[in-house]
Amino acid sequence: MSALATQHFLELEDAGADAIAAMIADAIDRKAARADWPKGCADADSPLAGRVLALVFEKNSTRTRVSFDMAMRQLGGSVLILDAGSSQLGRGESIADTARVLSRMVDAIMLRTDDHAKIVEMARHASVPVINGLTNRSHPCQIVADLLTVIEHGKTLPGLELAWFGDGNNVLHSILEAAGLMKFNVRVATPAGFEPNAEFVEMARAGGARVTLTQDPAEAARDADVLVTDTWISMGQADADEKRVAMEPFQVNAALMTEAKPDALFLHCLPAHVGEEVSEEVFESSHSVVFHEAENRIHAQKSILLWCFGLLG
Repeated sequence: MSALATQHFLELEDAGADAIAAMIADAIDRKAARADWPKGCADADSPLAGRVLALVFEKNSTRTRVSFDMAMRQLGGSVLILDAGSSQLGRGESIADTARVLSRMVDAIMLRTDDHAKIVEMARHASVPVINGLTNRSHPCQIVADLLTVIEHGKTLPGLELAWFGDGNNVLHSILEAAGLMKFNVRVATPAGFEPNAEFVEMARAGGARVTLTQDPAEAARDADVLVTDTWISMGQADADEKRVAMEPFQVNAALMTEAKPDALFLHCLPAHVGEEVSEEVFESSHSVVFHEAENRIHAQKSILLWCFGLLG
C-alpha cells in the first residue's frame, strides 16, 4: 500500500479557501451518495481502507469523538481512542515523544486539548497528519461543518452576514478565520472584556471580510443571514456567576431573531445550555439547524481527512 501525503490541519488557513471549498463540495457529494445507508457502511470507494486514525482526548467530547470515529468507518478505515488519563501522555510523557511513537503506529492523529501549543508541538514532531479537534485557540473542524450546513440550507458564503453572540471564544476565532478566506462578514456582539482575539479580527479584515464589534445584540442581529452562539461558561471556568450575568443580555431569543432576516438560520456547536445562551423557543424553532450541524461533523471530518492524506484538492 503506497504512502500518502502529510498535511496538517491545525487552522483553516493550513488548507486555504480553495481546499475548504473542495472539502464542502466533497462532503455534499459523499453525503448524498450514501443517503439512507446504514451509518456504519463504508463509502463505495473506501478511500482510507487500512488506515488508522488515533483520537487523542485531553478534553471531554461527544460530537468530535463520535464523528471522527464514524468518519473513518465510512472512509473504510478505523480508529484508536486514547484519553490522557489512561495513556502515558497523562503521566508526563512529552508531546514530542508521543507524536513520534504514534507516527510509527498509526496513519494520522487527531488531538483535542486545552492548550494550542500542544498541537503545534505534536505537528512539529509527527510524520503523519495531525488534526486539531479543538484547542483553546480555535476549532476549525467545527467551522467546516458549519459552512457545510449553511450552504446545504440555501445560503451562499460570499457576502453572507453572520452574527455571533456571547463569548469571544475559540469557535468565533475559527469563524473569523473562515470569513477572511471565504469572503463573508461577521458581526460580533459581546460584553465588554469578552471580545475575540484581535489577531483573528485583523486576519478576517485582511482577507476582505467586514467585521463589526459591538455590545448591542440587536445591531449585530439586524438583517443577519445566520445567528451563532456557544456556551457561556467553560467547564471549570472561574468567576462563572459573574460571567453569566454579563452574558445574559446576549441570549439568542425570539426577540433577537425578529431582527434577523425571515429565513435566518440559528447555529450552535453543542452542547447547549438552553435557557442561557439560547432560549428554548429559538433552539426548537424552524430557524434552528443545530442537529443538521451536528450530523455534518461526520461529513466535514471525512473531507478534512481526505485532504490531510492528499486525496482531495
